[in-house]
Amino acid sequence: MMVLAGLGLNCPLTATAEEGVALAIVYDTSGSMAEPVRDTSGKMAPKHVIAKRALAAIMARLQSFATNAPAGTPRHMEAGLFAFSGDGARPIVPFGPFDGSNLKRWTNNIPKPSSGTPLGNALNTAANAVLQSKLARKHVLVITDGVNTVGPDPAAVWPQIKRRADKQQTPLAVHFVAFDVDAKVFNGVKKQGATVVGAADEVQLNSQLEFILEKKILLEDEEPPKKN
Repeated sequence: MMVLAGLGLNCPLTATAEEGVALAIVYDTSGSMAEPVRDTSGKMAPKHVIAKRALAAIMARLQSFATNAPAGTPRHMEAGLFAFSGDGARPIVPFGPFDGSNLKRWTNNIPKPSSGTPLGNALNTAANAVLQSKLARKHVLVITDGVNTVGPDPAAVWPQIKRRADKQQTPLAVHFVAFDVDAKVFNGVKKQGATVVGAADEVQLNSQLEFILEKKILLEDEEPPKKN
């Protein structure tokens, strides 16, 4: 089963906030990502292979969003990719202005599944990067297949992140996407405002990621109309 959880912090925007999207992605490289689930053809494939395809689709959608802005309303976007490393996460693509000119760089250097699952510390690292952005819409997207096994649980880290965001008076939303994990694993973050849904295969994973991008992160429907 796949679990998707989203946490939002509703803070007033600061006077210096700029319109735009800041997104940090945490990608699970734990050993269990080598385990198989069903792909779009119904065959079994390793979770890391499916997740990498999903990540490639995410980056292509971000590139489309960044380059197809309504006339007179340029879109600003910052993004970064983090993978599990030791008891935390390290940048695969450093957080900064989004550059979609070479989308393969977002997937080419992802390590093979081998690490533990330091979800709490990885969430903290990604949130710190996003909170440094001056863009108004801040998000962390965590793609994972599992239970926290190294360091603090995300539910224990989240209150500290919330306090930092509150101090900065900036909104921050966090979304977890996980394969084959009982939803009860995320009860801690659910009680703090998370939404949790399940998906069992690649088709459902793609559908849920599309929902998060379109309805939670990019929010094109809420943008000003095109100028004539």
